[in-house]
Amino acid sequence: MADPASGLCDARLRTASRIVELSAALNEIVEASNMANLDDEHDPEGATVGFERAQLSALLERARAQLAEIDAARQRVSDGTYATCEVCGEPILDARLDAQPAARRCIACAGGCRRTITSAR
Repeated sequence: MADPASGLCDARLRTASRIVELSAALNEIVEASNMANLDDEHDPEGATVGFERAQLSALLERARAQLAEIDAARQRVSDGTYATCEVCGEPILDARLDAQPAARRCIACAGGCRRTITSAR
């Protein structure tokens, strides 16, 4: 990754935008269901609304967690520990950081390979 700070800033902006969109969609569903007074248990449409609300809530929670990971990665850039695996201390490959800019672990440690090799000895 050529400029991690810039890449993380872009990722943060995209994720923050996604949070705004998901929050608005969730608010629309909640408002619509409040005005319609749907009974999730007995109304056939209620189950669909309940599912959509739960799905959006899960996506929103994941986006907020992703934002926290991006912020933590930005802090690692400031600390000078970005692109260093927090498990083994080896560098994290650029290809991994391009795919997962907030990655904390190298591919081997993320997949559990190092623990398996170490514990087999």
